Amino acid sequence: MKTFVACCFCLSLIAVLPSCATTSTPAPAPDKPAAGKSLYDRLGGMDAIKAVVSDFIDAQASDPKLQHFYAKTDTKYLKGQISDFVCQAAGGPCKYTGMDMKDAHDGRHVHDEDFGVTVGHLVDVLNKYKVPEAEQKELLGLLGPLKPDIVEAKK
Repeated sequence: MKTFVACCFCLSLIAVLPSCATTSTPAPAPDKPAAGKSLYDRLGGMDAIKAVVSDFIDAQASDPKLQHFYAKTDTKYLKGQISDFVCQAAGGPCKYTGMDMKDAHDGRHVHDEDFGVTVGHLVDVLNKYKVPEAEQKELLGLLGPLKPDIVEAKK
């Protein structure tokens, strides 16, 4: 569950990136399952990733608890960046060119409570699209280690 939480927030809080991010840090390289199909393929490819990401960002941007993170965000740009991030992390042909998570979230005051709300939205969207549990866990396991670079301790 910890990796699931971390993934959710890293995806959602790229929303705090300025619309002209230029620093590049590649997403983690995925491990391919024994069957040989990449996670990218098992998720349904880029069209499926874009649909999930779009609904996920829309859910967060309209949530009163999170919408302040989206106040100055170009959501069309953001959806493209997050889609590329997930695509690359899942072994697809995309190249993520956005900021690394630490730089993107520095000073944004993202806390565990925000992270929890984000988890709920991601779970809802993944379930809406009937993403199998095994693929959800694998994707979240790739992205989960980024949580320490995203969530800030309250002072």
